[in-house]
Amino acid sequence: MKPIIRIAFYDTKPFDRVYFEQSANSPDFSSVKFEFDFIEGKLTPLSAKLAKDHEVVCVFVNDHVTKEIVDILYSSGVRMIALRSAGYNNVDLEAVWEKIHVVRVPAYSPHAVAEYAVALLQTLNRKIHSAYNRIRDGNFQLNGLVGRDLYGKTAGIIGTGKIGKICAEILNGYGMHILLNDLYPDQAFADRIGAKYVEREELYRSSDVISLHCPLTPENYHMINRDNIALMKSDVIIINTGRGGLVDSQAMIEALKEGRIRGAGLDVYEEEDQYFFEDWSLAPIQDDNLVRLIQFPNVLLTSHQAFLTSEALEEIARTTLENIRLWVVDKKLANEICYQCDERGNRDDCRRETDGSCWPEK
Repeated sequence: MKPIIRIAFYDTKPFDRVYFEQSANSPDFSSVKFEFDFIEGKLTPLSAKLAKDHEVVCVFVNDHVTKEIVDILYSSGVRMIALRSAGYNNVDLEAVWEKIHVVRVPAYSPHAVAEYAVALLQTLNRKIHSAYNRIRDGNFQLNGLVGRDLYGKTAGIIGTGKIGKICAEILNGYGMHILLNDLYPDQAFADRIGAKYVEREELYRSSDVISLHCPLTPENYHMINRDNIALMKSDVIIINTGRGGLVDSQAMIEALKEGRIRGAGLDVYEEEDQYFFEDWSLAPIQDDNLVRLIQFPNVLLTSHQAFLTSEALEEIARTTLENIRLWVVDKKLANEICYQCDERGNRDDCRRETDGSCWPEK
């Protein structure tokens, strides 16, 4: 008889259901039976109680796994939290330590996010969004739509994981000079595309475009702030498809008002949890910073959709279910994270086992 794995999904949308059900019925998972319970609301102390009798809960980027929620899930019998995302700053990793395993999807479609970052850049640079709205109103004037060539300009890429590297390659193909910054420089990659690793201050001072592709850590929180914006060129364009907390929204608003940056393409926002992925068209938005950002003509803000391609959704579903299947059926762990591991899972003080587990089962 096939083993049955019950999974409670939180913060689910129609596309989540389509791709997870499609993947569960594929030949890859013919040896197991998944039972899905899709919950539209986010994971909260109240909704966490719905996970009773489920071995696994599956959450997304705006589900905050706090100590209180961990205690509720653990007492309900949950022993795995499967993130259908790469980032994990929304999880209290110390709280889950030696209680509930946490696994993630480290890479689904880095091309999707990198290509989207460049799409934001080109839309802002050539003011395509403004031109589109004008044409719909019957205004065919070109006044105020002057852009700039990207060829020959300098792009600064902060974070050179898979996404950052692909973004650098695309912009290098545009004929831009590429500056890179990362805690773990890949010099071979830089040499291959003719890029240069520099200190962050030099990147801020020299770049015409700055694109953020790093995780949100305590060290990176508000890495774009008043002090750093003061170092930048007054016509810089800032792109953020990483995490909202990388940018100090108030500092960015001040810079936009004073004309100290040319524009911002934001697919994430530091207080996005309440608004992103939901319909607020019939209700007033209470977040003053969010309202202000939306009103700037040189700000292009989208609702955390850089990942949203069919290829990415297929890979998210497949990897998430395989992470779960390996643990339940084969007693192995893939893509586990813990508070003793850095994002590469190689910190010396982590007791990572040969089967991928950061800690032995009790």
